Amino acid sequence: MGKLILETQVSLDGFIADKDGGTSWMLWNWGHEWPWDTALKSYHTDLHKRANHIIISSQMAQEGFNAHWQDAASDPKDTRFEFASHIVKSQKLVVSTTLNKEVEIPGGWSNCKIIYKELEETIKKIKTDFPSDIIVYGGATLASSLISLNLIDEYHLILNPAAIGQGLRIFNDIVPLKLVNTIPFQCGIAVLHYEK
Repeated sequence: MGKLILETQVSLDGFIADKDGGTSWMLWNWGHEWPWDTALKSYHTDLHKRANHIIISSQMAQEGFNAHWQDAASDPKDTRFEFASHIVKSQKLVVSTTLNKEVEIPGGWSNCKIIYKELEETIKKIKTDFPSDIIVYGGATLASSLISLNLIDEYHLILNPAAIGQGLRIFNDIVPLKLVNTIPFQCGIAVLHYEK
């Protein structure tokens, strides 16, 4: 049975984005420059290789998630190539109540399915049916929904060396977690690994 893994970057004061959804405070905001040190890049890439399914929000799909990683995977010299290649090959599950495949998205619908409803039942079925893990990407709304439904099995919180004062949170209630590991990296980030 696969695990549902949430990996997200967070600020020191617990936000995943500023109040306008911005991420400029992150050491890596998914652009071509990847200022993480080699050990953190390997940790991140290896974690994603455990998963063959990726859950993303409809907003991410429409903003170009597929096109972004297809571009990175097209150039073997790109520092994100190994990670991006795995993303492109993985099955993407787009959570939406309104989106359909007649709507064009950047990068197209290759390796994508839409979860229209019954989010909890669908994810439980995927976890049961597939032995590999599932990674969750998405904004505060999607992550918060999955946390509230008690579906996340592992949390990998990428703690950035920045406090932003206010912004978007993913934890809206008490969530008891068990600390598995804390790993500091040379670039200034620490990864906090928790299980429920």
